[in-house]
Amino acid sequence: MIDLSYSLTIEATEDPSFFSFYSPELEGFTGIGTSVEDCLYKAKWGMIEHIELLKEQALPVPAANPNPRVIIQNAALSAA
Repeated sequence: MIDLSYSLTIEATEDPSFFSFYSPELEGFTGIGTSVEDCLYKAKWGMIEHIELLKEQALPVPAANPNPRVIIQNAALSAA
């Protein structure tokens, strides 16, 4: 079981050495990792830190998702 409080999207980038991730439910939360597993690990702890920061700054904290999803996809290619 993946222990996350919010949904997570992990995107493969054009560089096979990196993946990016973000939560569509947690505004401003993003990161990068070297593998899907690395992204999951960083996201778990990063979400906790992000929530603590929002609380410290007296900003609204979205309610946790009781059934978060993890989506793994290719990053959208920018139109050149």
